[in-house]
Amino acid sequence: MMERFADLARAVLAEGITVEQAVERDGALHATLATAAQKTAAAMKAGGKLMVAGNGGSAADAQHLAAEFVNRLVEDRAAMRAVALTADTSILTAVANDYGYERVFARQIEALGQRGDVFMGISTSGRSANILRAFEVSRQMGIATIGLTGEQGWAGETGPCDYVIAIPSKVTMYVQQAHLALEHIFCMIVERAYFGQEKPAASGASEALKV
Repeated sequence: MMERFADLARAVLAEGITVEQAVERDGALHATLATAAQKTAAAMKAGGKLMVAGNGGSAADAQHLAAEFVNRLVEDRAAMRAVALTADTSILTAVANDYGYERVFARQIEALGQRGDVFMGISTSGRSANILRAFEVSRQMGIATIGLTGEQGWAGETGPCDYVIAIPSKVTMYVQQAHLALEHIFCMIVERAYFGQEKPAASGASEALKV
């Protein structure tokens, strides 16, 4: 029994690594991530903020990413404007009760968002109605939109957001693992674009991240 579980652990880790390796080789994804991060840094420099939302594990990611910006990722620096729209249970339940769950993030964007802000929506499936509604409202308000999704998510110029970062997998846990890695890199690029290149990369980071 223990040997079968150990084999399962190895197999699942290998599958996850395969997805991560595919992401590592995807130059178009890297370019989109970098462009979205630079856009976010420019928005913050102009007094704007990053708003982040998702459901389930992606809600945890949203809060994790906002915490990295407000506190720090690696190096000491000034706090950066970021907020997770997943954390206020009174707002979430009030909006869900009165208007429907599909509006829990859009309503907060209507209240907190301003032209020039950035909204990042995380949906591994690409079908989360509340994320799609939040993209729609953001665009109407002049807020740039970034979407993190999986293989079945959005693509093309007619997609619901300005920047699509899609992980080449249909397995939720592998998509989420890759999302977390990219969220950390996204934060690192925003920091460097905002504060300049003088801060060193994380210990052990590749030379590519030090340019």
